[in-house]
Amino acid sequence: MALTTFAAVTSSVLSLGLLAVVQAPFEHAFSARNGAHLAVQFDGSKVTAAQATATAHAAGVTEAAGPYPIAAALDTTVGPDCPKKDLAGHDIGPVTVTTRPDLGGTSGMDQLVLTRGRWPTGPGEIALPGQRYATVCFGGSVVFSSLPGKPSFKIVGFGGSVTDSATAFTTADGFARLTAAGAKSDEQMLYQFAKAGTAADIATGKQAVAAAAPAGAVEGGQSYLTAEQQATGNAKAYVPFLVAFGILGLFLSVLIISIVVSGAVASGIRRIGILKSLGFTPSQVASAYTAQAMIPATLGVVLGTVFGNLLAVPVLGGATQQFGAASATIPLWVSAVVPLGTLLIVGVTASVPALRAGRMPAVRALVVGRAPKAGGGRTAQRLASRLPLPRAMSLGLAQPFARPSRAVLVGAAVLFGVVSATFAVGLETGFNKYLDTSTSGFSVASKIVIPTADVGVPWGRYGPNDPRHPYLDAAKVAAALAKTPGTKAAFGWGESGATMVGGPSGGEPTKVYTVTGDLSWTKLELLSGRWYSAPGEAVVGDKLATAVGIHVGDDVTVVQQNKRLSLKVVGINFNTNAGDYTVMTDAATFTAAGLAPHIDQFNVELASNVNGSDWSTSAAAALTPLNASVQPNSDGGKNIIVITMGALVATLTLMLIAVAALGVLSMVVQDTRDRVHDLGIFKALGMTPKQTMAMVLTSVSLTGLIAGLIGVPIGVAVEKAMLTPMGNAIGRHLPPSVSHTYTAGLLVPLLAGGIVIALLGALPPAGWAARTRTATALRTE
Repeated sequence: MALTTFAAVTSSVLSLGLLAVVQAPFEHAFSARNGAHLAVQFDGSKVTAAQATATAHAAGVTEAAGPYPIAAALDTTVGPDCPKKDLAGHDIGPVTVTTRPDLGGTSGMDQLVLTRGRWPTGPGEIALPGQRYATVCFGGSVVFSSLPGKPSFKIVGFGGSVTDSATAFTTADGFARLTAAGAKSDEQMLYQFAKAGTAADIATGKQAVAAAAPAGAVEGGQSYLTAEQQATGNAKAYVPFLVAFGILGLFLSVLIISIVVSGAVASGIRRIGILKSLGFTPSQVASAYTAQAMIPATLGVVLGTVFGNLLAVPVLGGATQQFGAASATIPLWVSAVVPLGTLLIVGVTASVPALRAGRMPAVRALVVGRAPKAGGGRTAQRLASRLPLPRAMSLGLAQPFARPSRAVLVGAAVLFGVVSATFAVGLETGFNKYLDTSTSGFSVASKIVIPTADVGVPWGRYGPNDPRHPYLDAAKVAAALAKTPGTKAAFGWGESGATMVGGPSGGEPTKVYTVTGDLSWTKLELLSGRWYSAPGEAVVGDKLATAVGIHVGDDVTVVQQNKRLSLKVVGINFNTNAGDYTVMTDAATFTAAGLAPHIDQFNVELASNVNGSDWSTSAAAALTPLNASVQPNSDGGKNIIVITMGALVATLTLMLIAVAALGVLSMVVQDTRDRVHDLGIFKALGMTPKQTMAMVLTSVSLTGLIAGLIGVPIGVAVEKAMLTPMGNAIGRHLPPSVSHTYTAGLLVPLLAGGIVIALLGALPPAGWAARTRTATALRTE
């Protein structure tokens, strides 16, 4: 009982605590700041301010704010006056700049909050989100490096919107400086909808807004759900499977408590009669048997609460830092409600058989307690005896029919164990397949080729638009690799330094990758559509498509150094190792549009019979004059979140399987003790210890088999139900290669899992029965 309540409470505390900790800060901030459900950016060349304002009356809109002028995808660098001089000139990525009549207003929609400094008051001042700029450079300047003249602004504050509707804030005069320098000014509207609980609701609202505006005017829209996902991070991905384990553990706790207390009452009927004869009241008897369950359950509850709180620390990490939470710990109310609720369930469950013991008349208890227990199932015994099996095994097969209620309890315990095992195996397989996706795409290579100047330099030291970032001459490197013997395939790629207009402004910025060569051999998976094959086509990542609402056939606009390019989306891919929000296109598309395709790495696949060292030596002779160097392809490391999930699943599953086996053990012990006199007769008639063990083990085998056949489909269904919400929690749709986890090689052993769990639980009492001496068994009633 201690173990099962420990597992149930650990899962429940962790799942409920995660929901409370990661969800509550965002919800509180969203409500306090009157956050917008959707921020829509309109193309300033296709819509007037009056037309944008009119969209406030679109179907489903309950409140709107704006229009506000907005300039998206403006590249920035750290100014030269940063106190930490080595940061000066560093590329800090694109920002989305806006201005509002009252930046520090405390009324209206999407109220902005400062975390440091003040709001801008002059045309040369700006406020940025603290996480987007080096704090050591506060008070210095930010340079808009993609605009002619490279205007700079002094950073006077850190602050922003709860939904990241923009990532930089200036005065109206400051915004005019940017447009005068060449920044394109668009219009932004903020909306709240009557229905906005799901991504589908937001998509419906966005469609209504787009229908109310001129055709093609909507450039992008950011949902508050995207900001929520960015704020809560990966912590919510734990919740679905922890809830499942918590429910399984709770049901198993109820079952085991019922088995143990009922068994104690059944085996102690004579003791109950003696207690009543000595003057014990019914309530005292009931309390005594209830306490037998409450004491170990309390121990499990306490340990589970402590363990759940300890596990929360690494799981939560920094999930609440954005909203200023004091610490990433489980709230006290969770640590109180879950244990008290569990103890209440345990108490109610234990009190049912305990009250039955308390109400039992003393005389009846004394008489029944001394009488041998008659068993049924004689028809089953006659039928089993006709099977071509040893007599000991046929006796065991018939035993569940003698006491069907006990067989049902054994089957229920095994069932929960099989469901837990099947669910866990599916999750673990899915986790491993998800990890395998991190070795596809840009991570696949026998060898890599990078600029010689990048050898030994930390990855990402200089941004893609930083003039200090070296790049490869893609055409010459590709030709050199093609001429090197042993090269089977190669492609080049790099982060172009462009970003997407209308992409998520909070969290990680959208990255646009330019690719040259064929990467079909990298096993990068498409969820829909096809790979780009013509100029002007692109493939976007699933997480970006989900966040922004992009579909195959849509057009997206990317910006590199203030130059815009429209791309047709022809596919959506599943890529976990190139960033959260990604766009991929052929380098030739950028070249044709007058943009710079940045290629800073080639991935090379060698023929199977080629020695890597020999190939590197041969390739180096051709690549060195091109300022390129061959390097081994290092493993980027595994996703620690997925590894932690796997370890947690394995731990909880082992505990639940152990509890299920203990439930079987308890029932078989009770049944064996009730039949010990029969065992004595069998032994007197010549039954050997091995035959005795076979009889006891066979008595649970059929029950275990049936429980396995029922439990495996249930476990598969539970796993399927959990994967989708887990993927949604991290903003991804899982492809079939990840979600199709069960194969015949997995299901066949799982179907036999019920028999294994049943035999594990029955083995100790079977050994006791085999060792029991004949005379001892015959003297026992």
